[in-house]
Amino acid sequence: MKLDFRGGCREVGRSAVYLNDEILIDYGMKPGEITQYPLNDLHPKSVLVTHGHLDHCGALTNLIHDNSEIFMTPPTADFTEMLAEDTLKIAENENIPPAYNLEDLKYFMNRTNKVDTGMEFSTNGYKVQFYDAGHIPGSSSVYIETKEGESICYTGDVNTIDTRLLYGADLFPDADTLIIESTYFGENHTPRKKLESEFIESLKSTLDIGGNVIIPAFAIGRTHEILMMLDSYGINTHVDGMGLDAYSIMKKYPDYIKNIKHLKKAFRDASVVKGKKRKKLPRDSSVIVTTAGMLNGGPVLQYLDKIYKDPKSKIMLTGYQVEGTNGRSAIENSFIENNGIRQKLQTEIEQYDFSAHCGDRELKQLVKDFCDRGTERVITMHGDNSEGFARWIENEIGVETYAPSNGDIYKF
Repeated sequence: MKLDFRGGCREVGRSAVYLNDEILIDYGMKPGEITQYPLNDLHPKSVLVTHGHLDHCGALTNLIHDNSEIFMTPPTADFTEMLAEDTLKIAENENIPPAYNLEDLKYFMNRTNKVDTGMEFSTNGYKVQFYDAGHIPGSSSVYIETKEGESICYTGDVNTIDTRLLYGADLFPDADTLIIESTYFGENHTPRKKLESEFIESLKSTLDIGGNVIIPAFAIGRTHEILMMLDSYGINTHVDGMGLDAYSIMKKYPDYIKNIKHLKKAFRDASVVKGKKRKKLPRDSSVIVTTAGMLNGGPVLQYLDKIYKDPKSKIMLTGYQVEGTNGRSAIENSFIENNGIRQKLQTEIEQYDFSAHCGDRELKQLVKDFCDRGTERVITMHGDNSEGFARWIENEIGVETYAPSNGDIYKF
């Protein structure tokens, strides 16, 4: 068995793992000042995509002219197409020559096989099954059995804890090799109830003094969980951005949502903002949930342009901020780049850990569960401290462990 790590090692972003020069698992991009892509020059026979976030699917269009078999869950396929179309719009707006066009994208999507979680399928002699990863709607961990009978579980982004939007991940099957994310190794998440209480208390304190609250949220998953939370507390909310398009997709797949009735109610109760309506906001004491979650583009920059000098207003970040993004800069030095202008934020800035990933405790338990059932080796990736996680596994559990760098190749 040959494992070739093309991206997502010792970093968060551009995930790509190449199995036996035949099967490619994920192919994403890494956002930042300069977008980074996986190491290229590969021509897979099959492509397996875990979920519809750019760091796992954003570079798939580089494979448009290959004749690979492509497999995703139905929601992931729709999210991937949505993001690819948005990438084309951004390229057009910024006058960047696109790597593909709409016809290419249509051809690519027509070759995509939509497979639900829990359904076993075969591709090029490999047996494969997607398992619910609990990360975003349609997200999956991948179980693969090779032609020689070796078994691999690739977690992708995984969360074993229930949220308002999703149930935690499925119980995974036994596997000889575990490839696991390590995003939050060494960091436990605040319990959801406590986190929500702190978030709502802070939000209300800003509204009480007449400030506006801007809540940047990822378009797929985070926007929807935040809206459901705010709705449950009876807070009037405006919603803007690509999260609206993602909601239209989610409604098509109610079986992938924990409580589709509450999700629909949250969107009915919210005020949708588009086009000219955007110019009228924010008003005093408005709550606006909008993309992009890391402040790198999207409607959020228009709202920030109006309030960044207002010390009464607040920016409430709801997730991880990759190095090199506006979100990370806002946290570390209160500056952002807004349409070529460097802006010093005088608003309050807070960050809340509404993570859709396992925390340290859950990651360690996941590895223990696999190894108790016979896993022989563990490979850590997708994290800034994958090496530390690998050392912990080796010291505490004693199995063969690796923390590859991008470009590393292992043969077992």
